[in-house]
Amino acid sequence: MSAVTMKTPEALVLIPGLNCTPALYAPQWPALAPGRQILVAETTADDTIAAIVERLLAAAPERFALCGLSMGGYIALDVMRRAPERVTRLALLDTTAKPPTPETNAPREQMIALAEKGAFDNVVTLLWQKLVAPDRLADEALRLEVRAMAEAVGASCFIRQQRAIMGRPDARPVLATISVPTLVVVGAEDAITPPDEAREIAAGIGAKVRYLEVPGCGHLSTLEAPQIVTPVLLDWLG
Repeated sequence: MSAVTMKTPEALVLIPGLNCTPALYAPQWPALAPGRQILVAETTADDTIAAIVERLLAAAPERFALCGLSMGGYIALDVMRRAPERVTRLALLDTTAKPPTPETNAPREQMIALAEKGAFDNVVTLLWQKLVAPDRLADEALRLEVRAMAEAVGASCFIRQQRAIMGRPDARPVLATISVPTLVVVGAEDAITPPDEAREIAAGIGAKVRYLEVPGCGHLSTLEAPQIVTPVLLDWLG
């Protein structure tokens, strides 16, 4: 009888979104973690995407699967710009490859001003209105989860993250260079990075892409629809 060598699952790096902690992926963790090294990128210490990526690459193993949601997707795409040889597969959730514009940065500047004035609680309340599908706005348990993450991040880290987002590069030229198996997921009711922006990512990458639009879901797909997102991520990891 010949010996069977069990392949060790590849390491996985998860990147949270704006105002989010590792709890963003809490529903997925029990399914993804067994036998696998999982790292969560540090996204609160720097005010540029480049610096966040440098920190991620310094902490990550030599080769890894990479998953990012929203701001996490901006960071993941910049990893693909800087060190594509280290990424074995890529998942982009509720994100965009488009660069910021004066129109998209204006509300971010307003939120920064509120946070600097000590009104971060107001910022969290305002963001909640856009983060989830309209039918989930009355979901108190979900609202408390989102608020707990924001409170853990805090105003000063939120400001750094917003500055990083506002200065991010255009990631659209990167898309055609991506050749690893890629998963693109978006909530059908995502008001922040809507489905047309996810479709642009999928079309730009082309081959080896699986595209999934989650019905009845807003911007926080991992928390709003774990019953759909978790098995899809497991399948993506092979």
